[in-house]
Amino acid sequence: MQPPGFSADWYRAVTEFAHSTPSWVHPVAEIGTDAGLLLFAALFVAGWWRARSGQVRAMGLALAAPVAVVAAYLVSEVSKTFIEEERPCRAVAGAMNIAECPAPGDWSFPSNHATIAAASAAAIVVAWRAMAPLVLPLAVLMAFSRVFVGVHYPHDVAAGFLVGVVVAPLVALLAARLSAPLVSGLREVPFGALLLGSPAAVPGPRHRPVHLPPAPGPGHAPADVTMPDVMGGVHSAPPRR
Repeated sequence: MQPPGFSADWYRAVTEFAHSTPSWVHPVAEIGTDAGLLLFAALFVAGWWRARSGQVRAMGLALAAPVAVVAAYLVSEVSKTFIEEERPCRAVAGAMNIAECPAPGDWSFPSNHATIAAASAAAIVVAWRAMAPLVLPLAVLMAFSRVFVGVHYPHDVAAGFLVGVVVAPLVALLAARLSAPLVSGLREVPFGALLLGSPAAVPGPRHRPVHLPPAPGPGHAPADVTMPDVMGGVHSAPPRR
């Protein structure tokens, strides 16, 4: 597969900019992708722990997150074997890559790193929406870093990102739905409850108590009772004689 001309031009522009940055930025960009994946793994564990006190669906989504990432990665990896796009660090004349160029046969399109980053962020957001402001920008930065270090074209990371954000949520939602009976059953046994927690207590509807007036004693007339008026007001009913 031949890359689009505009993508090769963007690749040159980004890698030239990367070489103009301070030298300490280069190892940070190269290591940053793997460090970001470790953060996502830590959030998977935190999401599982958080879901132990939640409903069955919450635990199902937490457990499905890594499965969804693996599914997205497989889609990306299989696509590579059919498309066979050469890495820009070998295909672009005068390529200025910071990272070592992968071996021949390690194809470029789509970017597995971008797919995994996007899938991890998407799966976390589905299970834990409050994390979106953290994980989505991190996934974008991790995807961009693959162009920055010179091992992918921009369209590689864009396609990989798209695969991740589409495949992972679909797989996570489906897996959570299919695993709900299993999660519910495991929570009924001691070892399963230890790992998956107990279902959260859901408070029922709150009812306001009704206070009735005391019954009148012998020889006493009943107290006035305030009654609603059908025209929208209220009036006091006369006591019975």
